[in-house]
Amino acid sequence: MTVTADPGADAVEKIRTLMAEAQAARRPFIASAARHSMGGQSLAKNGSVLTLEQQWLEADPASKTYRVAAGTRWSTVIAKLDAIGFSPAVMQSNNDFGVASTYCVNAHGWPVRFSGCGSTVRSLKMLLADGTHVTCSRHENVELFRHAMGGYGLFGVITELELDMVPNRRLEPRFKYVSGVDLGTRFAEMLDSDPSVQMAYGRLDVSLDRFFEDGLLIAYRPTADQSDLTAATGSGFVSRVAREIFRRQVGSDGMKHMRWWTETSLGPSIAGASTRNSLMNEPVVTLDDLDPLRTDILHEYFVAPSRFAEFVALCRDVIPASFQQLLNVTLRYVDTDRDSVLAYATEPRIAAVMLFSQEKTVRGEADMARMTRDLIERVLAIGGTYYLPYRPHASIDQLVRAYPRAASFAASKRVFDKDLLFRNHLWDAYLARL
Repeated sequence: MTVTADPGADAVEKIRTLMAEAQAARRPFIASAARHSMGGQSLAKNGSVLTLEQQWLEADPASKTYRVAAGTRWSTVIAKLDAIGFSPAVMQSNNDFGVASTYCVNAHGWPVRFSGCGSTVRSLKMLLADGTHVTCSRHENVELFRHAMGGYGLFGVITELELDMVPNRRLEPRFKYVSGVDLGTRFAEMLDSDPSVQMAYGRLDVSLDRFFEDGLLIAYRPTADQSDLTAATGSGFVSRVAREIFRRQVGSDGMKHMRWWTETSLGPSIAGASTRNSLMNEPVVTLDDLDPLRTDILHEYFVAPSRFAEFVALCRDVIPASFQQLLNVTLRYVDTDRDSVLAYATEPRIAAVMLFSQEKTVRGEADMARMTRDLIERVLAIGGTYYLPYRPHASIDQLVRAYPRAASFAASKRVFDKDLLFRNHLWDAYLARL
């Protein structure tokens, strides 16, 4: 089922009718957009899945906010805000995803001094299981707002949101070479000492012979001249070339060395200024895996900057001993999440986004599950946590220790959705058992 209409009365009524039909048939119901989660968090087993494909957006430059239909993709948001000189305050690192989906997983990006995207959401409208259409914010229906943020669609169908926007800026990168073990503290120190940094991320060398020894911090600051704000583009040819090198890293330390050289030596010599919107306007397809025998698997872990060296040590102990091919680690800074019930950043954290290439075999799958549980256990031991939208390899005990309010979340779900209309694999495999 797909809804493409703007979030007016007709669209809301259509969604309400579809929900009622699923409820009458005792089928679970879940809403989605791009469905990029890896563990069934956007799917309902033997149920109804609603796809929202919308393009509606209204901006208010005076208040620096915009209202947007739930199923609007970030590529549309960038294009519409770019035309009036603004940019989304926080979005995911790729532009394919729907705005409400980003809120439902409370995804973060690489604009700095923000927590997840939810921290930039002023309010939203949502259809509850009984068909009621409510407004939720930090002042109205607060508990629903806090549970829906990072709540994986389990409390209702979001129809529209109001979010913060910031002025678009022309930014230029600066590169700083650091040791892998120091990257977390250096990242936090840089942000504390330099308020001009608007976007930032880090990288680690993933070659096996020097695994996580070297790091790179890339920080973007406004240029002196802000007169040339050209229309937002993507990286285009550069991404296609980078993809070829990226994909050839599988099983080859030589190619991993080449990629590290392009990032640390070639990249800084050719990098130039770009607008904030252009930097974020990148589709997932630029890194698409075309190998029918392998698949990409994402992990993400959140650790305090002061404990990042311990994270590096545990990764060195676990990952090279596995069958998995780690192709990339991107590091971001995520500020404290003061809103969502299932918060992954209860204090400032370094987010380590890890992309593995896994062989499609029984051995590869079993090894990935074993390695994932081992990494989670060790991350929990240093006070960190892991991100929920990926493969459901964690044990229930690990989920509860990573998210201490998970049982409270499940109890509130049963209050707001008594018949459990909104269900997905995250609920079925974990939360329903709490």
